[in-house]
Parts: sequence; structure tokens; C-alpha cells
Amino acid sequence: MPSRFSPFSSQSSHRPSLSRRDFLTRSGLGLGALSLQTLGDLPTATATASPISPLAPRSPHFAPRARRVVHFFLNGGPSQVDTFDPKPALAKYAGQPLPGQYLRTERKTGAALPSPFKFARYGQSGLEISELFAGTAAHADDIAVIRSMHAQVPNHEPSLMLMNCGDSVQPRPSFGSWALYGLGTENQNLPGFVSLCPGGLPIKDSENWQSAFLPGVFQGTFVDPQHREVERLIENIRSPHATPGMQRRQLDLLASLNAAHRNDHGSDPRLEARIESFELAFRMQMEASDAFDLSREPASIRAMYGDTVHGRQTLIARRLLERGVRVVQLWHGAGQPRDHHDNIEANHRKNAAEIDGPIAAFITDLKQRGLFDDTLILWGGEFGRTPSVELGDSGKSKLGRDHNHYGFSVWLAGGGVRGGVAHGATDEFGFRAVENPVSVHDLHATMLHLLGFDHERLTYRHAGRDFRLTDVSGEVVRPVVA
Repeated sequence: MPSRFSPFSSQSSHRPSLSRRDFLTRSGLGLGALSLQTLGDLPTATATASPISPLAPRSPHFAPRARRVVHFFLNGGPSQVDTFDPKPALAKYAGQPLPGQYLRTERKTGAALPSPFKFARYGQSGLEISELFAGTAAHADDIAVIRSMHAQVPNHEPSLMLMNCGDSVQPRPSFGSWALYGLGTENQNLPGFVSLCPGGLPIKDSENWQSAFLPGVFQGTFVDPQHREVERLIENIRSPHATPGMQRRQLDLLASLNAAHRNDHGSDPRLEARIESFELAFRMQMEASDAFDLSREPASIRAMYGDTVHGRQTLIARRLLERGVRVVQLWHGAGQPRDHHDNIEANHRKNAAEIDGPIAAFITDLKQRGLFDDTLILWGGEFGRTPSVELGDSGKSKLGRDHNHYGFSVWLAGGGVRGGVAHGATDEFGFRAVENPVSVHDLHATMLHLLGFDHERLTYRHAGRDFRLTDVSGEVVRPVVA
């Protein structure tokens, strides 16, 4: 299991990356240049960036609507019928079995469980949203809810991989890695893809932000934002033993030794990962100290987000995005997943209260700073929940909902998204997507489209074939594109 991110520790064997300093500059055409050649018909790097740096900013296939992505990931699966997909028909069957076809599922559930939460219409669009997300609902006219999502299986592990990496079985690069591979990053002193995950790693650990067969430099960087002090957020961010000048000389000596080793023994991605980790760590000392230091924010902004773990990590996300970080993922429920098999009223209310305010503040803040129109926001989990109550081992109701991959909701906002719309629909009880079903591949194709990519052309050759995030399927969901 990987440790917390430390800029002075080498990346694990699961996080190989490419050198952008000594290896590429001293060795000429190396793995970095070769990796760019695999971009196929992607446009070349911008004139202001190094033409061989794997993280240099690059232009996509066509004019993008979004330049950066933030993903609010609700680990465990939020209930669609309690959040963004109202189903009044459940009240008619309250305490009674649903019609037979709704009981044919891998999980044993009981009678219909109406939502204990009130829905209301918000904004000029009249989009229906639960009271749980009344703060977020203030931005209803900016949100496109997809109510007809569906996944493949009702288990966390494969569904997490599908939502994050586009495949539920095989190790594949994450969405963030694909975005970084295609676009590069606008800040060479910070990781281009950051995963803020409070309280420790989620199910499947770092596989959720893996680069897999893409060069390791596109791997996501894990940060645990439960701490307040920069020194605890990022281990070893400052050296107590050496000045920056001394560290620079140490790294130069180490680089010369590594270069000699490379000349004698050839290239090794693991060595390149270690060199890159040291170099990035050195550059991060000033940049990261500033980006993660919330004391630099006005008191009014800190108060708007709230002095909570999720308030602070959402404010950190905004600070990273405005500094050129390409993709930020914010996890909710990683250490204690929102896997509500019992007492859904109390648990859902508690979990929603933790993130509703910060999300609303984030959207407001982006608008004030002129960042909303080119920032793509995704909200959602790996699947949804059943409209019927879960039964415990004794056969008694636990007043919760079981896993449901047949139909669930996510929403998009920001860069290029048509706000104030609800696309698709589940059946009258919220169990299965029946109108304009949207697969995870469709969702990913749409997100890549908003970033300026034809998802069928953003490929990487591996093991003798061209791979892409959307495998061999995926259609852009045009009704949610402005």
C-alpha cells in the first residue's frame, strides 16, 4: 500500500514516471519524446513549452470548452432517489413490495422505501433537487443532471475502477491520467493531477488515479487533506538540514551519478521515476507551500467554504486549479464510505451536510474569479442505491438502501455544460435507466469532448493495440453540451 505523498520520497513501483530535466535534456530523444510520438495526430506542444516535455501544455484536437477538471467523488454511491432523481411513486408503495420486475436483482431487498427528504424546484429551469443539496441547488441553472447513468455490477471495487478508469476488470489509466496525457499541465512545479482524499486511501487505493500503461508521469498524486499545516499535508516539504542551494547541488550530483548509471546500463523507468520525484520535490517546496497554505486566503473566503475537512479541501482544490493543475479529484467518504445500508435518513443527511456548502461555495468562488466557464465539474459516485429497503441477515428492514448499478445520477457543471437540464430518466421508482441510458463510457466521452478531444482519437499504443479511455464504445451526450 502506497504511503502518503512526500515530495522527497521516491515514487513506488506502481508510480513510474519520466524525467523532464536531466534525462531528456542530456540524453536528447528519450522516453519522454517517444511518449509524445504516441500522441498520434494530437497537435504539437505550444510554442512556449518544451517540445519534448511529457507534461508541457498541449493543444487538444479542437477548441476546448474546459481547461481543467474537478471531480467530487462520493465514494460508496449516493442514493439517486434521495438527491437528484425524485420518485413520488414510491410513496404509493411505501411498506409494500414493488412490482415483480423490480425485485429481480442480485441483492435481496424488501418493500418500497420512499425518500424521507423533500424535493423542490430551483432556478429558472425548475430543476428538481433534494433538500439535502439546497446549497448546491442555488446553482441549479448551471447544472446538468444525468439521471440515466448505469454501470456494470453492483460491487464497489469494479464500479470504482469503471468510473475512474473506464474498465471494471483490467488495470487501465484513470480519467485524470488521460486528461494529463492529452493536455499536459500549465504548472511544472506542481503535480498536474492531484487526488485529495481525507482520512486515507479509498477502496482500490491508488488504482483509482493510476496511470497504468501510460508513462508514470501522468499518475495522480495523493494528498491527505485532513491536516491543516502544510508540513503535515505534504511530508518533508521543507528540509531542516539543508538550504535550497545545498539541495540543488545535491540533486545535481545525484543526477550526474544517475546519468553515468544510465550510460552504462540503459534506461529504466523506475530510475526515471525516482529522478523525477526528486526534481518535482525540489520545485514544489515554494509552490506547494503557497498553494496549500489556506491562511493566505481572506477570512471571508475561508468562512464561505467552512472550517471543516471538506471545506478546506475544496478551497485547496480551487487554489490548485487556478495555479494550473489540470485535474483535481476530491473524495468524500474514502475512509468511511457513504455506503448506506442502514438508517439512510440520518446518514445521508450527515454526509450531504459535509459537502453541500463547500460545493456551493466552490461554484460561487469560481464564478467570482472568472474560472467557472472553463472548469468542468463532475459530481457523483460509482453507482446508486435501490428504491426498496435493504433487508438484514434476519430479514428485517435496516431502513437503508442496497447497491444499485442499473440506474443512478451524476451531474456536470461549468465548462461547456448546458445548465438547468435533466437528461434521461429511470423508471417510475428510480431503479433502472429507461430513457436515454448513459454508460460510463458515454460520460467519459462527453468529458473528453468538453476538453477538446475526440475520444476515439485520444489513444496510446500498448501491447500491440491502440487503447483509449472509452475502450470500444462511448457516445458524447450532446443534450448536456451547450
